[in-house]
This record gives sequence, C-alpha cells and structure tokens, in this order.
Amino acid sequence: MVPIDEDLIKYGTTSDVWFHVDKLSSAHVYLRLPETMTWEHIPQPLLVDCAQLVKANSIEGNKKANITVIYTPWDNLKKTGDMAVGQVAFHSDKKVKRIHVAARENVIVNRLNRTKQEKEVDHEQERIDRVKAESSKRRQAANEKRKADTELAKAREAEKVARSYDILHADVDEEDDGPRKTVAEMEEDFM
Repeated sequence: MVPIDEDLIKYGTTSDVWFHVDKLSSAHVYLRLPETMTWEHIPQPLLVDCAQLVKANSIEGNKKANITVIYTPWDNLKKTGDMAVGQVAFHSDKKVKRIHVAARENVIVNRLNRTKQEKEVDHEQERIDRVKAESSKRRQAANEKRKADTELAKAREAEKVARSYDILHADVDEEDDGPRKTVAEMEEDFM
C-alpha cells in the first residue's frame, strides 16, 4: 500500500499548500485554499493553526521549542524516483516560506483535534472530477467570450452601417416605387 503522504504528493492540486517542520521528520499537512485566496496571502491565524498542527504531529518537533515550519505551493514540490517515501525537494527555494513556532499551543491543537473529520478519499477519482469541473469552467468561459465577441462584432457592424453614406444613396433610389420610365417617356412628361 502506498503511504498517504505519497498519494498527497501525487494527487495534489494547484490550490494546495504543503506544510512541514523544517529539517525534522513530521506529518505533511496540506491546506486546500479557496479560489479567492493565494498561498502568499494566507491569513496569519490560519498559518498558525497549520504550523501548530504540523508541530503536534512531529515526534521530534513536538518536544522542541523554537522550531521552523516551512510551507510552499503543492506545484513547487519535487519528487524523484530515488527519494525516500515522504521525502520531497523543491523546484524553487524562492517559493518556500517559513513561520516560526515558539512552543506548542495546546488550545489550538485541542481545538483542531476536536473538529477533525476523517474520511476515506479516492484521490484519483477526486482528481478526475476536478479536471472535468475545470474543463467545464474553461469551456463555459470560452463560450461566453465567443458570444461577447460576436455581439461586439455585430455592434461594430451596425455602427459602421450607421456612419456609412451608402444608406443615403439607397434611400434616393427607393423613393420612386413606381415602374421605371424610359428616356422617351420622361421627355414626353417634361414637355
């Protein structure tokens, strides 16, 4: 059986943020961000909660004071075949942030443990469903853009016609609805 950490590394999303105690063994904690939030702007209380959770789930880190928790977007995680289970590197060290944890705060850890919900997740199916939903959103956005472009083209064409002098000449020709007279008939009418 594949360890849970490996599944999370494999099936993460671009909206996931990975947390880990720096330089010590610890649990991998993933935070799935809502669409309205970016990893650079995670609210401080939420960062503290995640850092406390990682510290509490580190055998060494839980016993130590003044540890550092690192976090980075999931797509910055780098996993190669020669790495040990749960071990990761980073594509860019510039996309790794740190948060200092002075000590374990039992109030936070206890609150998180009381509200914890465990469920069995089929990561592969979840990814398939997410990709379908994202594709559907992209198709819908493309359709809306195409429709807006078509309406804009029609509006521009109508404006072009309104500014054109061709319509003035067309009105003169349409004024005479009767049958056309020959030159001889027009000369007779003139005299």
